Amino acid sequence: MRNEDLVEQFREMKQRRERVTALTAYDYPTARLLDESGLDVILVGDSLGMVVLGYEDTTHVLLNEILHHTRAVARGVKRALLVADLPIHTYDTPEQALQTARQLIEAGARAVKLEGGLSHVAQIEAITSAGIPFMAHIGMLPQSVREEGGYKVKGRSREQAEALLADARAVQEAGAFSIVLEIVAPDTAKMISHAVNIPTIGIGSGNGCDGEILVTHDLIGLFPWFTPKFVAQEAHVAEQIRAAATAFVDRTRTPPCHSERNEVESRNPVAEA
Repeated sequence: MRNEDLVEQFREMKQRRERVTALTAYDYPTARLLDESGLDVILVGDSLGMVVLGYEDTTHVLLNEILHHTRAVARGVKRALLVADLPIHTYDTPEQALQTARQLIEAGARAVKLEGGLSHVAQIEAITSAGIPFMAHIGMLPQSVREEGGYKVKGRSREQAEALLADARAVQEAGAFSIVLEIVAPDTAKMISHAVNIPTIGIGSGNGCDGEILVTHDLIGLFPWFTPKFVAQEAHVAEQIRAAATAFVDRTRTPPCHSERNEVESRNPVAEA
């Protein structure tokens, strides 16, 4: 699908007040299960650095790692829109951004995402001008967490809110079909959502956005060592994995009782012969 068609499709969703649903996936089985659930968007996010690869933050993620996981996810997605993140330092210039975006599309993504607003309009325009669908990402930018000194709420002050609104309008003008608002003050996120005509997809930004995205591991409780406060978990998969593995260990280490051993021997054709 061309970028222009995707922009129009998402604008129409917003006009119909259809909320956009999005989750992350990094492997084939998860992608296939999420796709079968009816999601609008599946994101191969650089959050895989923390919840899959064990990095401290997303600044360690390499392009080859995103490409590897995008290929795996693409094999499982048949219906949802598959978006892939541009990792840190793979879009420092417009030329590099376009080259990276093309590699992600070749790996199976149908759209791409990078972090930044006004500061990255040239990169965004290079991507959209080439016909590649683009999802924007403003607010708290995980790839800048070291410079920021942590994951902090954005848009609390009037100055920050106005800067975020300028970012949102800039990425819309540059051709984005949607905007991720990460950890933005709810009132500011709602204001931005009313000010643009493409959907805003919130994560930790209140209920005033046009949709929501979460890291799947957070939603299903697969990464129990840290869960953001804004996440309402729907499952506790880590507990089930531990329980299943513990049961397997106990079963394997416990020798069969005498009656079970006799039953096995009685069914052994070699013993019967």
